[in-house]
Amino acid sequence: MSASSADASRPRASADSKKVHIADTPVTLQNWYKHVNWLNVTLIIGIPLYGCIQALWVPLQLKTAIWAVVYYFWTGLGITAGYHRLWAHCSYSARLPLRIWLALVGGGAVEGSIRWWARDHRAHHRYTDTDKDPYSVRKGLLYSHIGWMVMKQNPKRIGRTDISDLNEDPVVVWQHRNYLKVVVIMGLIVPMLVAGLGWGDWWGGFVYAGILRIFFVQQATFCVNSLAHWLGEQPFDDRNSPRDHVLTALVTLGEGYHNFHHEFPSDYRNAIEWHQYDPTKWTIWIWSKLGLAYNLKQFRSNEIEKGRVQQLQKKLDQRRAKLDWGTPLDQLPVMEWDDYVEQCKNGRGLIAVAGVVHDVTDFIKDHPGGKAMIMSGIGKDATAMFNGGVYNHSNAAHNLLSTMRVAVIRGGSEVEIWKRAQKENKDVDYVRDDNGQRIVRAGQQVTKIPEPIPTADAA
Repeated sequence: MSASSADASRPRASADSKKVHIADTPVTLQNWYKHVNWLNVTLIIGIPLYGCIQALWVPLQLKTAIWAVVYYFWTGLGITAGYHRLWAHCSYSARLPLRIWLALVGGGAVEGSIRWWARDHRAHHRYTDTDKDPYSVRKGLLYSHIGWMVMKQNPKRIGRTDISDLNEDPVVVWQHRNYLKVVVIMGLIVPMLVAGLGWGDWWGGFVYAGILRIFFVQQATFCVNSLAHWLGEQPFDDRNSPRDHVLTALVTLGEGYHNFHHEFPSDYRNAIEWHQYDPTKWTIWIWSKLGLAYNLKQFRSNEIEKGRVQQLQKKLDQRRAKLDWGTPLDQLPVMEWDDYVEQCKNGRGLIAVAGVVHDVTDFIKDHPGGKAMIMSGIGKDATAMFNGGVYNHSNAAHNLLSTMRVAVIRGGSEVEIWKRAQKENKDVDYVRDDNGQRIVRAGQQVTKIPEPIPTADAA
């Protein structure tokens, strides 16, 4: 990284590097006001509060309400399509007129300059849920929503990111240098002028399309930092906090499919299903058809589906780990056939199926086929009768039987084949989950023999 880009991505060090930043000291009754970022409190809380008070005696006209909603979407898109997907993630490219328009309406949302916003957002993605994440949800829902702005942060604690591309973008540089002018003009003057010159509602334009519209756009954006890390599902990865939820998407112009976004951040879409709400994606697509946007980036559907399947498998493994699948075959003691028969003669309810000995003593009275049927298999090789000779038992029956395993017979059918393959270090066709446990799919219990075994004819 060059010196200029390094300077851009890290705040300039103070003369006294040993001085403790106020954010690194405890909040007390004596110093609490030093921890507060009063400029942000004024912009995020104070001015909206003033707007709410003004609204008590400034009537809301229908035309002003419509204009406020329209400008809400414009400035919202300035953040979602501009600050976020264009500049923070470079998920598509835009022609100069569109970039200028996005920089202007994005400034009208009053959420900081493109350069500052994108720098923090890249740190958020690189260091999600860590102390280097500027708005980590691990510090609390309220902190990730608004606390990180109204309370001072030590800039040295924020993770390093590269914004050299932003420093070379003339639109970004211009907006950063003239940010306060852009905020005043696009945030307050323009909405007031449109309402005032259009239908004479100067105060309504200032209060509703200006101040209160800014408040709602800000709160919607803040929900991406907070609610989108708190509410919803995690269909692609659950190692970090981002989640997908339609409610968050409705609030944030489509940014609510946040689990997908954190897995595939350079994709210009947040929602990939046709029925999911993502007006930012639709707008970018329309711009591309008009020639204003190009190079719209998408992850290959194969890679997206792999992530989805891997997460599904992980969830299945977690559910599987909570179930009783019976003692693994390699942990069972080996029993001689004569010993098996002898124990049965002494009153123990054992049956052998495919070389595995099962203790069915406590199940005899509950056997759906009646006591006589199960009693007829005790002390014998019941493989054939269990696999269709008498009744072709269901997958559930095989699963239930596996929980009653107590031993394996020496030289016993399928188990002996399995033991021999293990001894000779041959590949055994067993699939294991993330916990190393064998995955037993439906119909693949060791006791399940594909073809019924015929009983031996008399010599």
